Amino acid sequence: MKYIFREYDIRGIFEKDLNEKVVKLIGFYLAKRIEGEYVLVSYDARTHSPTLKNWLVSGLNKAGKKVINAGMLPTGVNYFGNFVPLCLNGVGKINIGGSIQITGSHNPPEYNGFKITIDKKPFFGKDIYELGDEIIKNFDLDIEDNFEAIEYDLKSDYINYIANQFSHLKDLGLNAVFDCGNGVAGVVLRDILEKLNIKNYEILFEEPDGTFPNHHPDPTIEENLKWVKDEIKNGKDYAFAYDGDADRIAFLDKKYNYKGDILLYFFAKNMKNPCVISEVKASQIVYDEIDKFGKTIMYKTGHSNLKTLLYEKNCDMAAEVSGHIFFNDRYFGVDDAIYVTFRIMELIDKGFDFISEYEKLPHVYNTDEIKIKTTEDKKFEIIEKIKKYLNENKEKLKIKKIIDIDGVRVVFDDGWGLVRASNTTPVLVTRFEASSPDVLERIEKTMKEIINKFL
Repeated sequence: MKYIFREYDIRGIFEKDLNEKVVKLIGFYLAKRIEGEYVLVSYDARTHSPTLKNWLVSGLNKAGKKVINAGMLPTGVNYFGNFVPLCLNGVGKINIGGSIQITGSHNPPEYNGFKITIDKKPFFGKDIYELGDEIIKNFDLDIEDNFEAIEYDLKSDYINYIANQFSHLKDLGLNAVFDCGNGVAGVVLRDILEKLNIKNYEILFEEPDGTFPNHHPDPTIEENLKWVKDEIKNGKDYAFAYDGDADRIAFLDKKYNYKGDILLYFFAKNMKNPCVISEVKASQIVYDEIDKFGKTIMYKTGHSNLKTLLYEKNCDMAAEVSGHIFFNDRYFGVDDAIYVTFRIMELIDKGFDFISEYEKLPHVYNTDEIKIKTTEDKKFEIIEKIKKYLNENKEKLKIKKIIDIDGVRVVFDDGWGLVRASNTTPVLVTRFEASSPDVLERIEKTMKEIINKFL
């Protein structure tokens, strides 16, 4: 059972891993770590999410918490609930001690899991592992069914908040397509667009359906963007696509699909003296160019890692290549793809020329993530061996710099290569970038030969 307790969340297959006993215990022992009286629970569109909600609520109730059920919502809305007072009937305004979003994110339909916030901060890493250990030690505890919860319309609070924050976009003509992928983006998106009287748009696969009948909702996979690309070919200017729980976004125009690190650059260009954070997989160009007018910090991959550092450094925003984007500027520092949608629409409204700004950047060639299979037991050990080898052969390999905050990012004069252990799956993740296709091929070949020595 221990493997379901992962670096950033709890995740497994419904009933096989996440069965009634396990989920009730997760609710009970998680509640012990939440100081506040109230805990917010919401869930994604997966067919088994309501069942998991009932089991989780039983555990939370057993521990004496008052559970607020916000229903089916995007993960960003769940995060939002931690930062605004909730007005409960007969009680008045309250602040919650933490929240749990039941979601399998971009995993296949049989998966589900929990993304957890306590005291406005992500609950991850060592804390999740310790929770798993405690549950395993106390597995004999029986928890009875108790589905009692306070029903709360957080959805309306969020829709009104976003519409108020972006009231200056009222009546905007957009000429765009949105692909909800039958995830939960469709729960709130149209309502906000209608409140703002946004004109000229189309929404694809809006109805939440946890079987994902049209395509799998992972916008980092190009084949999942086929439908929005077709709409652009047919005359739309812009496209937005979301993952299953709507905490990641893809944004495309007539020419390019802009990854999260490039979007970070666009947003930073529209800020005064920006301080921004990205990850080891991000393009060096983004760091170099933003450093000309602001400040950048390179950090570990992982939405919880970036959120935590964003709070600590009080920077303006952070972004992952995969489309997790976090605004601390005018928002709460959480990855909320619906909120990001309207920040992009602000740039459109201002007449920001995405294509021209992108093409002004120094041209580099890079790969997508390339994954190399290994085992959970070996993956971190392999990284340590690679790190040792690279440091011992730095001169011979003409390495300019080794960055080891998350795996190893090896910087050469004309490019870089990254190898890191995934925190969620038994793979090594690699990515390469260079000044020309030939150099890219050379760096990739060199790095893969080194990796193969230790597999």
